[in-house]
Amino acid sequence: MSGSGLWKKLETLAPDQSVPLQQALDEIPWNADGLIPVIAQQYDTKEVLMLAWMNKEALRETLAKGRVCYWSRSRQQLWRKGESSGQVQQLHEARFDCDGDTLLLLVDQTGPACHTGRRDCFYNLVQGDSLVVDKPVLIDPETLYGKQS
Repeated sequence: MSGSGLWKKLETLAPDQSVPLQQALDEIPWNADGLIPVIAQQYDTKEVLMLAWMNKEALRETLAKGRVCYWSRSRQQLWRKGESSGQVQQLHEARFDCDGDTLLLLVDQTGPACHTGRRDCFYNLVQGDSLVVDKPVLIDPETLYGKQS
């Protein structure tokens, strides 16, 4: 389903045509909780690192500072990636999908992206009738956060 008038307009634009960023940000179709899903991808390898959520404040901070900030649904507060672990994400590029309801961030991830200490959150591989852990823990979560996650 297509989004607002702005997002419909973007469908018709040719390469290098644009709309003001603030207008696009004002017309993001936030979900009922005021959030949009965000996919973080390593900018050079294109490895998908994680999926998280942002609210308006987290998105504004990320775009202004170039260091990724999410919204923690469990803690109900801003979550500046790497704030406690040191495993930060520096923003290289931000892209919205066709209807403006999902954000793709191309980032430079320092160390593990996953709270389990693995490089990315997608380490559970469906293989036949099994779910196989296929990536090692790079840094023990207790070392990353000073406690068990």
